[in-house]
Amino acid sequence: MTHEDYLNHPNFGLLFRVCLIDATRELFTTLYAQRLFFLVANGDEGLEFEPITRTDARILVENRMRVLRRQGQHQDYSQLQVIYKQTFQ
Repeated sequence: MTHEDYLNHPNFGLLFRVCLIDATRELFTTLYAQRLFFLVANGDEGLEFEPITRTDARILVENRMRVLRRQGQHQDYSQLQVIYKQTFQ
């Protein structure tokens, strides 16, 4: 079973959640082109969108996969690995 999360960006429309980065940030990309990436944090004044490059997004996902593998979260790691391949290869 897959779980997909979407978020509406005020300028770029519907965004698709790639993955959780840490306890306060998530990585999103534009739904169709998957060319624009955003780190989204729930800040004091609501959602904060930080645009990042495709390369930076790839590095964040690779780091998250390393953390999941080290923590022994094999199912989450496998799911993220599929998303990684779909998004960056």
